[in-house]
Amino acid sequence: MNRDLLLRVMIYFLPAFLVSQTGDNCFLEDHYDRYADIPQSVEKQKPAGAPAVFITVDADHVLQKVSPYIFGTAVAAWCGHIGEEPVLLEHLEALEPDLIRFPGGSWGDIFFWDGTSPQIPEVAYYDDGDKWEHPDFQQYGKGSWPMTTDEFYYMIDEVWCDALITINYGYARYGTAPDPVAQAAHYAAEWVRYDDGYTRFWEIGNENAGSWEAGYRIDTSLNQDGQPQIISGEIYGRHFLVFADSMRKAAEERNETIYIGAQILHYNAAYDNWNPPNKKWNEGVFKTIGDAADFYVVHNYFGAKGGRSAKGFLNGAREIESMMSFIKNDIQNKGAALKPVALTEWNITAEVEGEINKRNTSFISGMQAVLIWGEMIKNGYGMACRWLIASGYDNGDTHGMFNDGNEPDVPVWNPRPDYFYMYYFKRFFGDHLVQSSVTGNEDIVAYASTYSSGHIGLVVVNKGSESQIVHLNVEEYHYGDQYYIIGLTGGDDNGEFSQVVYVNDYGPNHATGGPIDDLEDIEVYAYSTGDNITFMSPALSVQFVLIEGEVQASVKPVASAAADSPDQVTVLPSPARKIFKIHIPPGQYEQIDIIDILGRVVQSQDIDPEQTMIQCYMNLNSGTYFARFYSPQSVFIKKLVIFK
Repeated sequence: MNRDLLLRVMIYFLPAFLVSQTGDNCFLEDHYDRYADIPQSVEKQKPAGAPAVFITVDADHVLQKVSPYIFGTAVAAWCGHIGEEPVLLEHLEALEPDLIRFPGGSWGDIFFWDGTSPQIPEVAYYDDGDKWEHPDFQQYGKGSWPMTTDEFYYMIDEVWCDALITINYGYARYGTAPDPVAQAAHYAAEWVRYDDGYTRFWEIGNENAGSWEAGYRIDTSLNQDGQPQIISGEIYGRHFLVFADSMRKAAEERNETIYIGAQILHYNAAYDNWNPPNKKWNEGVFKTIGDAADFYVVHNYFGAKGGRSAKGFLNGAREIESMMSFIKNDIQNKGAALKPVALTEWNITAEVEGEINKRNTSFISGMQAVLIWGEMIKNGYGMACRWLIASGYDNGDTHGMFNDGNEPDVPVWNPRPDYFYMYYFKRFFGDHLVQSSVTGNEDIVAYASTYSSGHIGLVVVNKGSESQIVHLNVEEYHYGDQYYIIGLTGGDDNGEFSQVVYVNDYGPNHATGGPIDDLEDIEVYAYSTGDNITFMSPALSVQFVLIEGEVQASVKPVASAAADSPDQVTVLPSPARKIFKIHIPPGQYEQIDIIDILGRVVQSQDIDPEQTMIQCYMNLNSGTYFARFYSPQSVFIKKLVIFK
């Protein structure tokens, strides 16, 4: 694979402490401590009147580390060649998703990554009778119109994010080779070799317990290894072991480490008569795979609880907690290995057949997403990928975050409202979730976080139909001079399900979506702390709040002694895949050089005192390199190892 090696140097900050979390968690190996970035602001006055809602934050009571893989999205191969669209790539780069999933969805079980598809049937059963024709198999991966594997790699390079790849497990079922499982596992391992360390996270198949998946039902007259017509959890588990073994050996050949996920169900399917494999799916998977999976994979689409009103769909986010509760209990009851959980496909499910209500493309979908992200962080999910970057409009019955050209009177690649909620959540939430509570109104929900820089990041959601004045108290916390707020609200179109979002009174630039053309110019509202923190939370709105601490490392260098300590700089991962993340204390270093084993400088960059990220594009061969850091007091070196 002829792709340039990309070295990304991400300047972040080391924690004063780390909160231990039990069990091996591959998603927290790259956990980094965040440093608040204060955007441009405009002074505002606090709301008049007495607060009716009271939020209390205990910044010393840490609940969870915030996984660096919660804010993921997905692209399907059937989206076509969108990975080469400059406007879309610009918007995605601004969004900064943690990772992108590929190539499906259900296409994951018919996707042949290099365009070859040996020993497959003329047709593959789908949804208990429908069929995909053989020519379709051949075009996936290298075909004329779907996104190819190399195009996906180009996309994540341009967006600067990680990847989750869905392996074609269905091939192990419908393949016609003498040993289709071994052949499919070898084919997956060849993708790992071709990937060459670019991707660490892989999942085996997509929703294979479902009758809609290729491989759920096979033609036993064509199968040569005695597999049954209908899949089961035990069969999937046995096959998972073969895939995982082949793929890990391929990674080890290249001195890489990969993490592999296995599918489980997130609910009690004991009485699931509509789909018999579900009944014992978890039991079969758990007893066969043992400790072989690095994480468990679940999918869900979140509907309404308590009526199909806006509030009902917002209440649907509560299912996140019940899902995790069931999974933990099921693991314990079945004696399974404790592993982190990844929600690798999720979104709202709000449309009703025969209706045109555009709930999926509304700002309520974005608000529900905020609640789901908050609940996932609270309940310790390790990874999440929101479905989908783009898809057809279909009168609003779509999960596409961007208009792919089918939405009338809107420019192609215009982001829909959910884009803006993800954009600001990522920018106003720290590295650790801390305890918070709300009194005064059950419609107000809050999630609180701390930054290593001493800031507090807070997300407040008003699910109700009335505005509320909110008072915030952070216990045992010395406030700085100001706090900052970005507020997101809907418009007055389409009833409760407005198709637009306003950001601090900046309205949409087009008929739907938000102020995408103004995004970099939107000012946050700045308030003087004084003796209290209060703000207005309008009906059906979200506030992203950033609170200054008494000491602000964003504008004041920390003690110079830190510069003399190599322990204050970490390099992740080590040994490296093709992306380095180098964490350093802010305001300490003036320059970084990358030097080779002969002492030659291959790249040099200045470090701005307020800079939080440096990107380095480099063509380097495999080998040992060094990052040399300069401060006014000293110079020291950290080792880097590259495998290409």
